[in-house]
Amino acid sequence: MKFPLNVTFLMLLSIVVPTYGAPQRLAALASRIKESVNSITGVDYELILVNDACPQGSWEVILNIIATDPKVKALNLSRNFGQHYAITAGLDVSKGDWVVVMDCDLQDLPEEIPALFNAAQEGYDIIFASREDRQDSAFKKLGSSVFYKILSYATDTHQTSRVANFGIYSRKVIDALLRFNEQLRFLPVNARWLGFKTKELTVSHAAREEGKSSYSLTKLVRLAFDVIFSFSNKPMGMLLKIGFSIAVLSVFVALTFVLRYFFIDVPVQGWTGIMVSLWFMFGCLLFAIGVVGVYVAKAFDEAKQRPIYIVDEILTYNDMNAN
Repeated sequence: MKFPLNVTFLMLLSIVVPTYGAPQRLAALASRIKESVNSITGVDYELILVNDACPQGSWEVILNIIATDPKVKALNLSRNFGQHYAITAGLDVSKGDWVVVMDCDLQDLPEEIPALFNAAQEGYDIIFASREDRQDSAFKKLGSSVFYKILSYATDTHQTSRVANFGIYSRKVIDALLRFNEQLRFLPVNARWLGFKTKELTVSHAAREEGKSSYSLTKLVRLAFDVIFSFSNKPMGMLLKIGFSIAVLSVFVALTFVLRYFFIDVPVQGWTGIMVSLWFMFGCLLFAIGVVGVYVAKAFDEAKQRPIYIVDEILTYNDMNAN
Protein backbone atom coordinates (compact mmCIF):
# COMPACT_ATOMS: atom_id res chain seq x y z
CA MET A 1 0.00 0.00 0.00
CA LYS A 2 1.43 3.37 -1.02
CA PHE A 3 0.88 6.56 0.95
CA PRO A 4 0.84 10.06 -0.58
CA LEU A 5 4.12 11.87 -0.15
CA ASN A 6 2.45 14.72 1.71
CA VAL A 7 1.12 12.48 4.52
CA THR A 8 2.74 13.32 7.86
CA PHE A 9 2.82 10.76 10.65
CA LEU A 10 2.64 12.40 14.05
CA MET A 11 3.92 10.85 17.22
CA LEU A 12 1.18 10.82 19.87
CA LEU A 13 2.00 12.12 23.33
CA SER A 14 -0.36 11.36 26.22
CA ILE A 15 -0.33 13.59 29.29
CA VAL A 16 -1.92 11.96 32.34
CA VAL A 17 -2.89 14.26 35.20
CA PRO A 18 -4.57 12.98 38.39
CA THR A 19 -6.68 15.78 39.81
CA TYR A 20 -7.52 16.29 43.45
CA GLY A 21 -7.72 19.83 44.74
CA ALA A 22 -6.54 22.99 42.91
CA PRO A 23 -9.61 23.20 40.60
CA GLN A 24 -8.79 26.84 39.97
CA ARG A 25 -5.51 25.78 38.34
CA LEU A 26 -6.92 23.25 35.85
CA ALA A 27 -7.88 25.67 33.06
CA ALA A 28 -4.42 27.25 33.16
CA LEU A 29 -2.87 23.77 33.27
CA ALA A 30 -4.70 22.65 30.12
CA SER A 31 -3.83 25.88 28.32
CA ARG A 32 -0.13 25.74 29.22
CA ILE A 33 0.12 22.05 28.29
CA LYS A 34 -1.41 22.83 24.88
CA GLU A 35 1.02 25.67 24.26
CA SER A 36 3.99 23.62 25.45
CA VAL A 37 3.26 20.48 23.43
CA ASN A 38 2.42 22.44 20.27
CA SER A 39 5.99 23.72 20.33
CA ILE A 40 7.28 20.17 19.71
CA THR A 41 7.61 19.38 16.01
CA GLY A 42 5.88 16.23 14.74
CA VAL A 43 3.88 15.55 17.90
CA ASP A 44 0.15 15.39 18.52
CA TYR A 45 -1.21 14.96 22.03
CA GLU A 46 -4.06 13.92 24.27
CA LEU A 47 -4.61 15.28 27.76
CA ILE A 48 -6.18 12.83 30.21
CA LEU A 49 -7.59 14.42 33.36
CA VAL A 50 -8.53 11.90 36.05
CA ASN A 51 -10.79 13.29 38.76
CA ASP A 52 -10.09 11.37 41.97
CA ALA A 53 -13.43 12.36 43.54
CA CYS A 54 -12.19 15.83 44.37
CA PRO A 55 -14.61 17.50 46.83
CA GLN A 56 -13.65 21.00 45.65
CA GLY A 57 -15.44 20.98 42.30
CA SER A 58 -12.66 19.77 39.98
CA TRP A 59 -15.06 17.65 37.92
CA GLU A 60 -17.21 20.65 37.00
CA VAL A 61 -14.11 22.54 35.87
CA ILE A 62 -12.96 19.52 33.84
CA LEU A 63 -16.35 19.34 32.10
CA ASN A 64 -15.98 22.97 31.02
CA ILE A 65 -12.51 22.20 29.65
CA ILE A 66 -13.51 19.18 27.56
CA ALA A 67 -16.54 21.04 26.18
CA THR A 68 -14.18 23.33 24.28
CA ASP A 69 -11.03 21.20 23.77
CA PRO A 70 -11.13 18.04 21.63
CA LYS A 71 -7.67 17.04 22.86
CA VAL A 72 -8.91 16.43 26.42
CA LYS A 73 -10.34 13.19 27.81
CA ALA A 74 -11.90 13.14 31.27
CA LEU A 75 -12.24 10.26 33.72
CA ASN A 76 -14.33 10.54 36.87
CA LEU A 77 -13.59 7.91 39.51
CA SER A 78 -16.46 6.63 41.64
CA ARG A 79 -14.71 7.63 44.87
CA ASN A 80 -11.33 8.77 46.11
CA PHE A 81 -8.89 5.93 45.45
CA GLY A 82 -5.61 7.83 45.79
CA GLN A 83 -3.16 9.55 43.48
CA HIS A 84 -1.32 6.51 42.13
CA TYR A 85 -4.56 4.65 41.43
CA ALA A 86 -5.85 7.67 39.53
CA ILE A 87 -2.60 7.68 37.56
CA THR A 88 -3.12 3.99 36.73
CA ALA A 89 -6.64 4.75 35.49
CA GLY A 90 -5.21 7.40 33.16
CA LEU A 91 -2.46 5.09 31.94
CA ASP A 92 -5.04 2.40 31.15
CA VAL A 93 -6.84 4.65 28.64
CA SER A 94 -3.74 6.38 27.26
CA LYS A 95 -2.83 5.70 23.65
CA GLY A 96 0.36 7.70 23.24
CA ASP A 97 3.72 6.49 21.98
CA TRP A 98 5.06 8.43 24.97
CA VAL A 99 3.25 9.24 28.20
CA VAL A 100 3.89 12.17 30.52
CA VAL A 101 2.66 11.95 34.11
CA MET A 102 2.42 15.17 36.13
CA ASP A 103 0.55 16.74 39.05
CA CYS A 104 -2.34 19.14 38.64
CA ASP A 105 -1.22 22.02 40.90
CA LEU A 106 1.27 23.50 38.40
CA GLN A 107 4.26 22.84 40.63
CA ASP A 108 5.24 20.48 37.81
CA LEU A 109 5.77 22.96 34.97
CA PRO A 110 4.16 22.10 31.59
CA GLU A 111 6.93 24.13 29.97
CA GLU A 112 9.37 21.33 30.88
CA ILE A 113 7.56 18.75 28.72
CA PRO A 114 9.54 19.53 25.52
CA ALA A 115 12.82 19.08 27.41
CA LEU A 116 11.65 15.73 28.78
CA PHE A 117 10.50 14.61 25.33
CA ASN A 118 13.75 15.65 23.65
CA ALA A 119 15.81 13.87 26.31
CA ALA A 120 13.80 10.70 25.76
CA GLN A 121 14.64 10.75 22.05
CA GLU A 122 18.31 10.21 22.96
CA GLY A 123 17.57 6.52 23.50
CA TYR A 124 15.99 6.43 26.95
CA ASP A 125 12.76 4.71 27.94
CA ILE A 126 12.17 6.70 31.13
CA ILE A 127 13.07 10.28 31.89
CA PHE A 128 12.45 11.29 35.49
CA ALA A 129 12.09 15.00 36.21
CA SER A 130 14.58 15.84 38.96
CA ARG A 131 13.58 18.83 41.08
CA GLU A 132 16.98 20.09 42.17
CA ASP A 133 15.47 23.16 43.84
CA ARG A 134 12.20 21.96 45.35
CA GLN A 135 9.81 24.77 46.20
CA ASP A 136 8.37 23.07 49.30
CA SER A 137 8.56 23.73 53.01
CA ALA A 138 11.68 22.66 54.90
CA PHE A 139 9.58 20.21 56.95
CA LYS A 140 8.16 18.53 53.84
CA LYS A 141 11.59 18.30 52.19
CA LEU A 142 13.11 16.78 55.34
CA GLY A 143 10.32 14.23 55.70
CA SER A 144 10.52 13.36 52.01
CA SER A 145 14.30 12.92 52.19
CA VAL A 146 14.05 10.54 55.17
CA PHE A 147 11.26 8.58 53.50
CA TYR A 148 13.17 8.06 50.25
CA LYS A 149 16.39 7.06 52.02
CA ILE A 150 14.51 4.38 53.94
CA LEU A 151 12.68 3.37 50.76
CA SER A 152 15.97 3.02 48.85
CA TYR A 153 17.33 0.73 51.54
CA ALA A 154 14.14 -1.31 51.84
CA THR A 155 13.63 -1.84 48.11
CA ASP A 156 17.29 -2.06 47.00
CA THR A 157 16.59 0.60 44.35
CA HIS A 158 17.86 4.13 43.85
CA GLN A 159 15.19 6.50 45.13
CA THR A 160 15.55 10.23 45.66
CA SER A 161 13.28 12.90 47.08
CA ARG A 162 14.01 15.04 44.01
CA VAL A 163 12.03 12.63 41.82
CA ALA A 164 8.27 12.14 42.14
CA ASN A 165 5.70 11.27 39.46
CA PHE A 166 6.65 13.90 36.89
CA GLY A 167 8.39 12.30 33.96
CA ILE A 168 8.00 10.79 30.51
CA TYR A 169 7.64 7.06 29.81
CA SER A 170 7.77 5.10 26.55
CA ARG A 171 4.85 2.95 25.49
CA LYS A 172 6.70 -0.28 26.32
CA VAL A 173 7.28 1.03 29.85
CA ILE A 174 3.59 1.88 30.24
CA ASP A 175 2.57 -1.54 28.92
CA ALA A 176 4.94 -3.17 31.41
CA LEU A 177 3.62 -1.02 34.28
CA LEU A 178 0.05 -2.03 33.47
CA ARG A 179 1.01 -5.69 33.90
CA PHE A 180 1.50 -5.13 37.64
CA ASN A 181 -1.29 -6.95 39.45
CA GLU A 182 -0.68 -5.94 43.06
CA GLN A 183 -2.99 -3.57 44.89
CA LEU A 184 -0.43 -0.99 45.96
CA ARG A 185 0.89 1.31 43.24
CA PHE A 186 3.78 3.74 43.63
CA LEU A 187 4.96 4.98 40.25
CA PRO A 188 8.62 5.87 40.98
CA VAL A 189 9.35 2.48 42.57
CA ASN A 190 7.37 0.50 39.99
CA ALA A 191 9.10 2.28 37.10
CA ARG A 192 12.62 1.83 38.49
CA TRP A 193 11.95 -1.85 39.21
CA LEU A 194 11.33 -2.46 35.50
CA GLY A 195 14.97 -1.82 34.70
CA PHE A 196 14.60 0.01 31.39
CA LYS A 197 17.11 2.65 30.32
CA THR A 198 16.53 5.58 32.65
CA LYS A 199 17.77 9.13 33.03
CA GLU A 200 17.10 11.95 35.48
CA LEU A 201 16.72 15.39 33.91
CA THR A 202 16.97 18.52 36.03
CA VAL A 203 13.84 20.66 35.77
CA SER A 204 12.47 23.75 37.45
CA HIS A 205 9.91 23.36 40.21
CA ALA A 206 7.30 25.99 40.98
CA ALA A 207 6.08 27.04 44.41
CA ARG A 208 2.52 26.20 45.35
CA GLU A 209 0.56 29.37 44.63
CA GLU A 210 -2.52 28.49 46.65
CA GLY A 211 -4.01 25.68 48.69
CA LYS A 212 -2.00 22.96 50.33
CA SER A 213 -0.89 19.44 49.56
CA SER A 214 -3.46 16.69 50.10
CA TYR A 215 -0.68 14.62 51.67
CA SER A 216 -0.88 15.33 55.39
CA LEU A 217 1.79 14.02 57.77
CA THR A 218 -0.50 11.12 58.70
CA LYS A 219 -1.05 10.21 55.05
CA LEU A 220 2.67 10.42 54.31
CA VAL A 221 3.52 8.11 57.22
CA ARG A 222 0.81 5.67 56.13
CA LEU A 223 2.09 5.79 52.55
CA ALA A 224 5.64 5.17 53.74
CA PHE A 225 4.62 2.04 55.68
CA ASP A 226 2.42 0.79 52.83
CA VAL A 227 5.17 1.18 50.24
CA ILE A 228 7.90 -0.36 52.39
CA PHE A 229 5.83 -3.36 53.44
CA SER A 230 4.46 -3.90 49.93
CA PHE A 231 7.74 -3.58 48.03
CA SER A 232 10.17 -5.16 50.48
CA ASN A 233 10.54 -8.12 52.85
CA LYS A 234 13.48 -6.52 54.63
CA PRO A 235 11.46 -5.78 57.80
CA MET A 236 11.08 -9.54 58.22
CA GLY A 237 14.83 -10.00 57.78
CA MET A 238 15.51 -7.24 60.28
CA LEU A 239 13.27 -8.99 62.82
CA LEU A 240 15.23 -12.20 62.32
CA LYS A 241 18.50 -10.36 62.94
CA ILE A 242 17.11 -8.54 65.99
CA GLY A 243 15.73 -11.77 67.44
CA PHE A 244 19.01 -13.59 66.89
CA SER A 245 20.98 -10.70 68.45
CA ILE A 246 18.73 -10.66 71.51
CA ALA A 247 19.08 -14.42 71.91
CA VAL A 248 22.89 -14.21 71.72
CA LEU A 249 22.92 -11.26 74.13
CA SER A 250 20.72 -13.12 76.60
CA VAL A 251 23.14 -16.08 76.59
CA PHE A 252 26.08 -13.78 77.37
CA VAL A 253 24.10 -12.03 80.13
CA ALA A 254 23.16 -15.39 81.66
CA LEU A 255 26.80 -16.58 81.54
CA THR A 256 27.90 -13.32 83.17
CA PHE A 257 25.52 -13.82 86.09
CA VAL A 258 26.61 -17.46 86.49
CA LEU A 259 30.32 -16.57 86.47
CA ARG A 260 29.80 -13.70 88.91
CA TYR A 261 27.84 -15.95 91.26
CA PHE A 262 30.38 -18.80 91.32
CA PHE A 263 33.68 -16.95 91.04
CA ILE A 264 33.10 -13.48 92.53
CA ASP A 265 30.40 -14.45 94.99
CA VAL A 266 28.01 -11.75 93.74
CA PRO A 267 24.39 -12.70 94.47
CA VAL A 268 21.92 -12.71 91.57
CA GLN A 269 19.68 -9.64 91.61
CA GLY A 270 16.01 -10.00 92.49
CA TRP A 271 12.78 -9.66 90.55
CA THR A 272 13.49 -6.19 89.05
CA GLY A 273 15.92 -7.47 86.43
CA ILE A 274 13.59 -10.35 85.61
CA MET A 275 10.58 -8.08 85.12
CA VAL A 276 12.50 -5.63 82.93
CA SER A 277 13.76 -8.52 80.82
CA LEU A 278 10.25 -9.93 80.48
CA TRP A 279 8.80 -6.59 79.45
CA PHE A 280 11.56 -6.12 76.90
CA MET A 281 11.08 -9.60 75.44
CA PHE A 282 7.30 -9.30 75.32
CA GLY A 283 7.66 -5.92 73.60
CA CYS A 284 9.94 -7.47 70.99
CA LEU A 285 7.53 -10.35 70.48
CA LEU A 286 4.52 -8.08 70.06
CA PHE A 287 6.44 -5.93 67.61
CA ALA A 288 7.44 -9.02 65.60
CA ILE A 289 3.86 -10.32 65.62
CA GLY A 290 2.68 -6.90 64.45
CA VAL A 291 5.09 -6.88 61.51
CA VAL A 292 4.05 -10.40 60.52
CA GLY A 293 0.42 -9.30 60.85
CA VAL A 294 0.99 -6.44 58.42
CA TYR A 295 2.37 -8.85 55.83
CA VAL A 296 -0.56 -11.21 56.38
CA ALA A 297 -2.98 -8.30 55.95
CA LYS A 298 -1.24 -7.27 52.72
CA ALA A 299 -1.47 -10.83 51.43
CA PHE A 300 -5.16 -10.87 52.38
CA ASP A 301 -5.78 -7.66 50.43
CA GLU A 302 -4.04 -9.11 47.38
CA ALA A 303 -6.01 -12.35 47.64
CA LYS A 304 -9.31 -10.44 47.36
CA GLN A 305 -8.34 -9.33 43.83
CA ARG A 306 -10.59 -6.29 44.01
CA PRO A 307 -10.29 -3.66 41.27
CA ILE A 308 -7.79 -0.97 42.20
CA TYR A 309 -10.09 1.76 40.88
CA ILE A 310 -13.60 2.15 39.46
CA VAL A 311 -14.46 4.66 36.75
CA ASP A 312 -17.85 6.34 37.00
CA GLU A 313 -17.65 8.30 33.73
CA ILE A 314 -15.36 8.75 30.74
CA LEU A 315 -16.15 11.82 28.67
CA THR A 316 -14.62 13.50 25.64
CA TYR A 317 -15.26 16.60 23.54
CA ASN A 318 -17.57 14.60 21.23
CA ASP A 319 -19.64 13.36 24.19
CA MET A 320 -20.11 16.91 25.46
CA ASN A 321 -21.13 18.21 22.03
CA ALA A 322 -23.14 15.25 20.78
CA ASN A 323 -26.31 17.28 20.53
